[in-house]
Amino acid sequence: MKFGIMGAMPDEVDQLCARLTDVTKESYAGVEYHCGTLQGKQVVVCCAGMGKANAAATVQVLCTKFGIDTLIFSGIAGNMTSKIGIGDVCVGETVVYHDAELSMIAQSAPFTTEYHGDPALVKAALDACGACGVKAIAGKIATGDTFVGDAATKKSIEEKCHPDCVEMEGAAVSQIAARNGVPCVILRAMSDNADESGYEVLVVKQFSIAEYIKTATEIVAHMIESL
Repeated sequence: MKFGIMGAMPDEVDQLCARLTDVTKESYAGVEYHCGTLQGKQVVVCCAGMGKANAAATVQVLCTKFGIDTLIFSGIAGNMTSKIGIGDVCVGETVVYHDAELSMIAQSAPFTTEYHGDPALVKAALDACGACGVKAIAGKIATGDTFVGDAATKKSIEEKCHPDCVEMEGAAVSQIAARNGVPCVILRAMSDNADESGYEVLVVKQFSIAEYIKTATEIVAHMIESL
């Protein structure tokens, strides 16, 4: 089995890449793919870039060119729930777009308005969080091409789809994985609360997210070992 592991920013995959053995690198369509071994399993790790278009294009390359059998997306998100806090993890049991005309998107494969994490992968992710001592929920992730960094936008998204967290890639990753018949799960460590303070920290100041990514890296490594 070959695992694809994606992030949207270099920080989200650098720590995983550093753990690979027998590594080869290949650049294709603007993305560098790191092929190697992690926990004894064959993996392809890459940084797709931010946003839905980058995510979708990269998933298709992973499926078509690299022949992955399973896909894990690991990164950070803005928290939208009181069930978890900063540094905790939301595993994507359900993933939706918050900025799309869903009825129109559902007219093409995989013909659905929402996407669901593969049950075995969701369980493996939750088990890995438990093993790593990380609080986690199986929840709902909302995706859109706008960074959510103000209370008004946050409230609008809450009213529209009631997610547990918000980010910029998960639904696109899930949609294209489903189109290719590849089991997929989205993991998100909470880095901020999707409000003005989050925008200030992550966008204006370009704050290092390494402390949050360390959590996700440990979880993904544990997942790969167990699957």
